[in-house]
Amino acid sequence: MFAKLARTGVLIAAIGVAGCNDSSMKDFAPEANKPLPDKILADMRAKGMVRTSSVMARIFKEEGKLEIWKAKTNGRYDLVATYDICKWSGKLGPKYTEGDRQAPEGFYTVRPSQMNPRSNYHLSFNIGFPNAYDRANGRTGQNLMVHGACSSSGCYSMTDAQIEQIYAFGRDAFQGGQTEFQIQAFPFRMTAANMARYRNDPNYEFWKMLKVGYDNFEITKVPPKVDVCEKRYVFNQVAPDGTTFDPTGPCPATTQPDSLKTAYTDYEKSYDAAFNSAIRSSTPPPKPTIAGIKEASIVSDWSKRRARGERVPIDPPSMNADGSVTETVRMGRIDSPLGRKMAALDAEKEAKRKAEEQRLAAIEAAKAAKEAAKAQALAEKEAAKKAAQQPVVTAGAAPAAPAVETQAANTDEGTVSKLKKKLLGMFGG
Repeated sequence: MFAKLARTGVLIAAIGVAGCNDSSMKDFAPEANKPLPDKILADMRAKGMVRTSSVMARIFKEEGKLEIWKAKTNGRYDLVATYDICKWSGKLGPKYTEGDRQAPEGFYTVRPSQMNPRSNYHLSFNIGFPNAYDRANGRTGQNLMVHGACSSSGCYSMTDAQIEQIYAFGRDAFQGGQTEFQIQAFPFRMTAANMARYRNDPNYEFWKMLKVGYDNFEITKVPPKVDVCEKRYVFNQVAPDGTTFDPTGPCPATTQPDSLKTAYTDYEKSYDAAFNSAIRSSTPPPKPTIAGIKEASIVSDWSKRRARGERVPIDPPSMNADGSVTETVRMGRIDSPLGRKMAALDAEKEAKRKAEEQRLAAIEAAKAAKEAAKAQALAEKEAAKKAAQQPVVTAGAAPAAPAVETQAANTDEGTVSKLKKKLLGMFGG
């Protein structure tokens, strides 16, 4: 039944997908045409795979892993290679808007036209963001890739050696007739323990939706059939003939194989028990996650200013749990033609500012010097005036008695004379 569901999914997906053409499959750069290592080919044969069988990729941000799964002869997929992601940008959580530097999360599709053998990042393929879910929810962005060069601004970046192998898996599958392959991008392995860790995160409801697709693959080991209706993902649902899934419209009545329903119910029972146990136990603290569209918009504005060559904090701003924003102290600008132009304008502006400061300082210095000279002249004038008021002393002459002392002496002599006359009158003298 699982194999039948997989064939149904491939048939539905193929309806609106253009097949490979010669130019898309043969026009490869040399590094895009390297064969897979012998060891990987031997491992594939041991697992019942052929080189050109269908392929699928899974990405886990927190663990920093990219997995390659390939179809076996029985139709189910098995893990064939795991790579350490060299760099991915942003935080855990989906991509919201152009410039938020978030690496996408969700279910994406890669077709031959999205493969770029002459990438500026060694080799690359576009993951297909925005998909139907992203567009239905107003999420924007472009050129989101898996590529080499170990440099990321919203992509999943690998080393050049890694991307050569990953690229080869997709190339070989297309050559074998696969018309598209699925990329499942998750914040972390969606185990009960990890979901319990992030149960209070603002992105939790989105992650619960992704987990349904994750669980479907874990149960069937077949890439799930993915559709979007009511602005949400739905997995392995079959609509009646003549009915389609409208990403923004109501979901149609659907059916699902009974065997899958039963397997999913049993899987969920085990998961619920593990989840409840994980809540009660101690777990590692959660990693930073994006705080929704508000933080995405703040980072997007930072990206736009940076792209214009403006001087901005070295690292993107980050929104805290209380709604405050943290920015790094160090400032800088991107090294680009616009950045260099802005730097030259800033240098010119700074030179003008310094020249104006020097001009004003010169004016103030001149004014202060003028005031000091005026004060000195006034002080000299006052000193000369005081000097002119001092008496002139002639050499050899006795100094004149002060007028006050002469007057006091005359007064004393008059008083004595009067007293003498009075005494003489009293005693007959």
